[in-house]
Amino acid sequence: MRNDLPSADLSSRDLDFDDLLRLVDERSAAFRAAVEAAPDLGAQVPTCPEWTLLDLAEHIGTGRRAWAATVAAGPDATGKAAPADPTPAPRDRAALVEWLAESTRLLLDALAEAGPDRGCWTWWGDSQSPSTCGAVARHQLQEVAVHTYDAELTVHGAASLPADVALDGVEEFLATCNATTSAWPHAAATVDYVVTEGRAWRLHLSGDGARAERLAAPAGQGGPPEPADVSAHATASDVVLFMYGRRSVEQMPIDGNVEVFDQLIAWVPE
Repeated sequence: MRNDLPSADLSSRDLDFDDLLRLVDERSAAFRAAVEAAPDLGAQVPTCPEWTLLDLAEHIGTGRRAWAATVAAGPDATGKAAPADPTPAPRDRAALVEWLAESTRLLLDALAEAGPDRGCWTWWGDSQSPSTCGAVARHQLQEVAVHTYDAELTVHGAASLPADVALDGVEEFLATCNATTSAWPHAAATVDYVVTEGRAWRLHLSGDGARAERLAAPAGQGGPPEPADVSAHATASDVVLFMYGRRSVEQMPIDGNVEVFDQLIAWVPE
């Protein structure tokens, strides 16, 4: 049986292209500050236990260089491009910080030259995010922001995401990482994310795939008449960190059938 899924375009947002580039720059600077403040670059990252802080820094730098090359390759590219400069991350701290700054500059320059509307290869083809440089910038902000959280947690022991980044991050994750036309392999379900900053979203899961929509208000507060099968209620920062596996189900205020979250976390769409 088909379940009519919303076709809402989640590509519009509060943060415009200039905001995205500015915030990528700010979060990247915060990442470098954590690297500079770390007593030991060999410290294990609690949220990425297979990585040291140096490993995380290398991931940040090489990843931004690869995306800079991908954006520069233009709309006809058929895959993610290799970094234009494959120089590995330096082991010297000062050189590493400079290498990270150059990695960010390469990405921001490529995005600024391309502009938000130019096509770009992406891995999220059947999602609700477009394959444009604007969507790449939007996802890059979340990549850098979450890994900056990882670095700050490693060095300082406590961290969160800035509110403006996190608010856009909830919707960006739903549009890019959850939305798919691959069939949901379990009973149809709805999932609500309600943040304390006053916004809410609903994810619909069915044999037609996964699609998200913004809610004017949470269920029972002027929003949908029917409650979701399960809902998470937290700050936008905690919801994004939950989405990226930095918070467990047990750490989140959840109402409804928790099994749906377990299924969603384990799901790998075809």
